[in-house]
Amino acid sequence: MSAVPPSLLCLGLCLSQSTWAQKALPGPTVPQRSPVTLLCQGPKRADGYKISKVGSPEPLDKEEETTPRKTNTLTIAEMTVDKIGLYHCSYQRGGRWSQFSDPLQLVMTGAYDKPSLSSVAGTVVAPGEKVKLQCFSKISYDVFILTKGDDDHTQNQSSAPQDGRHQSIFLLNPVSSTQAGTYRCYGAFRQDPYVWSGPSDPLQLQVEGTTDSPSSTQPRRSPAPTAWHLSVETQVRLSLAALLLLVMAVLLAEAWCSGGGVPQ
Repeated sequence: MSAVPPSLLCLGLCLSQSTWAQKALPGPTVPQRSPVTLLCQGPKRADGYKISKVGSPEPLDKEEETTPRKTNTLTIAEMTVDKIGLYHCSYQRGGRWSQFSDPLQLVMTGAYDKPSLSSVAGTVVAPGEKVKLQCFSKISYDVFILTKGDDDHTQNQSSAPQDGRHQSIFLLNPVSSTQAGTYRCYGAFRQDPYVWSGPSDPLQLQVEGTTDSPSSTQPRRSPAPTAWHLSVETQVRLSLAALLLLVMAVLLAEAWCSGGGVPQ
C-alpha cells in the first residue's frame, strides 16, 4: 500500500452564512493502513486553522493553537479504526474562530471481503433504459454502498437475503449519459458505518451514444469507417484521373488544330 500516494481530503469552511464546497482527492474512502492527509483551506487573511473530529473537544493537531498557519494539514500515517468518522475544520481571524465547515466523512475500506457487482441488463445500455445494479455477497452485510468514479458516494441500501446470499439492487432509472462510468460497491455493518469491505471488481457502465460506448466508435448498422474512407479515396483518385484525361484531350486538340491534322 506504500506505493499509493496519500489521499488528499479538502475540507470546506464556513464563512459568515456560506459554506465552502468540500472536495476529496482522490476520494473519501481510504484503504486500511494507508496514509491520508487532511487539508484545511480558507481566506487569505485568515490567521490560522484547526481540524477536528466531530464530537472531539480538542483539535487533533495541538500545534494549531500555538502556531497559526495559512494552510493547515493533518497527516494520518495509517488509516485505522480509531481515525474513521466525520471531520470538520474552521479558521481564525481577528482572534475569533469561524463556524465549522460541513462535515467530511472519512471511511476505512478493506476490513472485510469484497462483494460482487453486476448489471442485470448488461454493461451497454440505451439512454432512458432502466438499469439495475446488483451488489451481493455470501457475507451477511447489513448495508451495501454503491460508488461511482473516484469513490463518489452514490447510494447505500439495506441488504436482503436471497438464494443463500445477501444483496441489494441499485436502480438507475432512467439512465442517461451522465451515469456512464465505473461503479464499485462495498459492504458494511450498521454498528461500524465508517468501516467498509474491500471494493468489488469495477463495473464499467456504457450508455449508447456517449463517448464511452462502443456504438459511438463502431456503428452497428452502417458501413465500417475504414471502408467509407477507402471509398472516398477511390472517388478522389477517379476524379484526378478524369481531370488528367481532360487536360490531355485539350492538349491533343490544340496540337491537331495547329498542325493541320495528325502528321503522316
